[in-house]
Amino acid sequence: MLDNFNTGYEGKYDFPPRSAPPVRTYLLASVPRAGSTLFSHILWRTGCLGAPLEYLNFEAAGPYGFAAKSPALQHELWRSVLRRRCSPSGVFGLKVFPPQLQALQESNPALLADVLAATLPRDRPSHVVYLRRRDRVAQTVSLARASLSGVWRSDQEQAGAGDPTYSQEAIEAAERGIEAQERAWISMFADLRIEPLQLWHEDVLADPDAAARQVADYIGVRIDPDARVEVPPILKQAPGDASAWAEAYASTRAPTGN
Repeated sequence: MLDNFNTGYEGKYDFPPRSAPPVRTYLLASVPRAGSTLFSHILWRTGCLGAPLEYLNFEAAGPYGFAAKSPALQHELWRSVLRRRCSPSGVFGLKVFPPQLQALQESNPALLADVLAATLPRDRPSHVVYLRRRDRVAQTVSLARASLSGVWRSDQEQAGAGDPTYSQEAIEAAERGIEAQERAWISMFADLRIEPLQLWHEDVLADPDAAARQVADYIGVRIDPDARVEVPPILKQAPGDASAWAEAYASTRAPTGN
């Protein structure tokens, strides 16, 4: 668990626990730096669309890193979030990236089977919301800078901390990583014959409420304004010298003349 600020995984943000399984489930599928954390909180804030956070993030620095070495504890956590992170409307959402599913396939396949059975059920329609970002340069720069600095959200920023030095190697690694994860999603959608609801980060920023309504319409629920809940704010990170990075990166992508 990250320290010194609210991450959204704390118990005080739970919905009232349910004894029955979710009525509707969905995956919020995305790739790094596409705005999925912001969007997950926008959906959560409605009080009607679950709380689609990264409940499968067992990396050491992740929200459930304490369970990294314990498949049994991972299973216990999963059963717990199904009860307490399902909105009163009966909706449960899960935000996930391809490497998290791959990690489970390698270290805890039984849990992966349970996750897929719950979120992509065979006895009712499956729902996947696929969030992408149009501005690939900004996305790649953001991922490269975060990978170098270890700063993934505004809460981690420290006064006086210097910006990372531009690294073409980090840029190329970020580029490959984003492309690989997008290919993984496309392959998974094809294998499962799922047509996801595709949304764009830029459109979410322009009209968050409209994006939330699209998700609600897609999964077949109504957003009740009285159900709205308070969630931890997601603040925009300081830009630093990201624009200089973007210019340097864009210059490497520009076509060369004869």
